[in-house]
Amino acid sequence: MTIAVASGAHPALVLNADYRPLSYYPLSLWSWQDTAKAVFLDRVNIVSEYETVARSPSFEFRLPSVVSLKTFVKPSRYPAFTRFNVFLRDRFQCQYCGSRDELTFDHLIPRSKGGQTTWENVITACSPCNLKKANKSCEQLNMWPMHMPFQPSIQDLHNHGRGFPPNYLHESWLDFLYWDTELEP
Repeated sequence: MTIAVASGAHPALVLNADYRPLSYYPLSLWSWQDTAKAVFLDRVNIVSEYETVARSPSFEFRLPSVVSLKTFVKPSRYPAFTRFNVFLRDRFQCQYCGSRDELTFDHLIPRSKGGQTTWENVITACSPCNLKKANKSCEQLNMWPMHMPFQPSIQDLHNHGRGFPPNYLHESWLDFLYWDTELEP
């Protein structure tokens, strides 16, 4: 069966069964094709739709812009230890100088001195600061990070991710992206 859709990406925001996004950064989005498949397999509820219609010879339906899972997916308490998640924890900035360019990561206690590659010992650093620090300790150079490293929770990364919205946000998504943030008095 072939389905015709007008040009455009038309991704759907995917919400958990509690109507919170599965992830904020990267934002939990499915292609219109994956969303349509989930709808027909009865795995999601359609919350909001685009004006765009998908057509086949035998039927047509409006493409979903927001869907919620029918079954709650319990989020992990702690995220995977990845370069991306270290950068997100550190808000994509060098923890020594604040630069956002040429990012890499640095071991506070250098590996050559027994330092481990763990949440508590790795921070985001720009290449110039990383080269300057080399295999020295923070004490030797009097070069200290702005924030000491820690193992973040999923919630920590969600909170940091809200500060980096994607380039495209459909208006139907906005009510679901920021409703659980604390309001200012």
